[in-house]
Amino acid sequence: MLGLKINNNRRLKVLCLGAHSDDIEIGCGGTILSLLGKYRTAEVNWVVFSSEAGREEEARTGADTFLKHAGRKNVRIEKFRNGFFPYIGSEIKEYFEAMKEDVSPDVIFTHYREDLHQDHRVISELTSNSFRDHLILEYEIPKWDGDIGRPNMFMPLQDSVCRKKISNILSIFKTQASKHWFKEDLFYSILRIRGMECLSPTNHAEAYYCRKWVLDL
Repeated sequence: MLGLKINNNRRLKVLCLGAHSDDIEIGCGGTILSLLGKYRTAEVNWVVFSSEAGREEEARTGADTFLKHAGRKNVRIEKFRNGFFPYIGSEIKEYFEAMKEDVSPDVIFTHYREDLHQDHRVISELTSNSFRDHLILEYEIPKWDGDIGRPNMFMPLQDSVCRKKISNILSIFKTQASKHWFKEDLFYSILRIRGMECLSPTNHAEAYYCRKWVLDL
């Protein structure tokens, strides 16, 4: 079933996939905070595929912070070589095949399929290749490549969630502070643009690409 059915009598299961230590938080952190604020019994599997020296601790802190209200959580921080995912794709594919035997989520958050970062793109492709009958929402990461596109799904976010998402990111990922794009105003700008596009009542939103959705009436 590709539609998302949230039944209060059953635990919501979420799978979050990110190539690098801060990807999940940047791409869908507000949505995760919002879901866990409402569905406190949710079970979240959180996988970061690459964590360079010095960033593993940030990755774990990010997961623990954003998953504070999860009913259950399983955080995996892996060490696949940063920047080389297309060349070690068979190893990552084997990881996905093993993972899908253990995890059957209601919704998966992963990278945008047309992302110009090679690592992001590999994770997205393997997500849809391995999880063929699941609801997959592809998030976006702002960067110098200029590959921000035209998403077709939106999650309006409360102002408090926006502030919490961005303050968490800036306070946790200190190793990225020197990057010219890793700034508060940029993160707010993306949320504001997507909020405008979906007429968000709060003016802010996160956006996703959904390739297939089954409408069950």
